[in-house]
Amino acid sequence: MAHTSFSKETYLAFKQDDRPGPIHMLNLVRLRDKADYPDGREATGRQAYDAYSAGSAAVLKDLGGSIVWRGSFEQMVIGPQEEQWDICFIAQYPSVKAFTDMLKIPAYREAMAHRQAGVADSRLVRLAPMVAGDHFGD
Repeated sequence: MAHTSFSKETYLAFKQDDRPGPIHMLNLVRLRDKADYPDGREATGRQAYDAYSAGSAAVLKDLGGSIVWRGSFEQMVIGPQEEQWDICFIAQYPSVKAFTDMLKIPAYREAMAHRQAGVADSRLVRLAPMVAGDHFGD
């Protein structure tokens, strides 16, 4: 089953958990070979996602967000071997409200059409930022 957007229930739970402080959103994205635009325009999944990225970058910045980590997927060491990801990054938002506000901004909504056309499957994981250390536990 492909996952390309959140459900109403998941979004409401996300929105209601409006704790103070920043949130990190881990994004794992698998692209389509060929974008699936409703109007039939031709593009690769990568081209569509690049259009999404270009259209949403200023919105992210204006809301006080940024990309705090980015990496290239190399190998699934633990987990389903069929899960391969083309794009991996963590976006930071100053608050839950900043994230939910982003979804209402017309420029972002316009850019989302490109994401929907280009993405075959994805995971979006909300994280609470913590101070990095020299061990795995708290």
